[in-house]
Amino acid sequence: MSEEQIQAGVQKLTGVVTANLGMPDMFVRLWRLLAERGEPVSVEQLATAGGWPLEAIRSELGRQPGVDWEDDGTIAGFGLTLHPTPHAFTFDGRVVYGFCATDVVNFPAILGRAGVAESTCPATGRRIRVELTPNDVLNVEPPEAVVSKVHLTDAVENVRDLCDLGNFFSSTEAAADWLATHPQGEVLPIAEEFEIGRRAVRELGWAAHSTDRPHCC
Repeated sequence: MSEEQIQAGVQKLTGVVTANLGMPDMFVRLWRLLAERGEPVSVEQLATAGGWPLEAIRSELGRQPGVDWEDDGTIAGFGLTLHPTPHAFTFDGRVVYGFCATDVVNFPAILGRAGVAESTCPATGRRIRVELTPNDVLNVEPPEAVVSKVHLTDAVENVRDLCDLGNFFSSTEAAADWLATHPQGEVLPIAEEFEIGRRAVRELGWAAHSTDRPHCC
């Protein structure tokens, strides 16, 4: 992938964020709280952690139908979630989940933690395992695995519907039917998707400082 293509991917990803999230930094704070605590977060805790007005938090969460709410009104996730999905990220003995493959590939840079992303190819059923640090992809099994995505820069009614299109496939060939069904989509090698995400996270000001050793997994 050329530098020009990487930059185009970064702009697509940041465009999705700015088009669909009215308070993007709030969601980053939510992800870090969920990852650190390992339990749902109240609206009040989130507002206090970020110094935002309570009503602003409630308004932004209320316009996002994809938020994972608990019965007691606490938040279990949005993008990063404590509710199991097909895409898991394990770090420091804890497990969180992503709405899509791109989410879990970006978690190391956002959380400042190395870990392992795991998922299953929806076409072949093959298990996919990716070892990641905030700055590098250490290992991909199988090596030819790819990420699917559809990045629309216009706002969508439910971001989660868009996220549901992002999966890990065991190879480009395995993603052929998905591409035929989603001509506006694309598939990328995991290392390329990681680099796009790493740069987008920095551009958005979301990058965390990492204290992890390079070989964690």
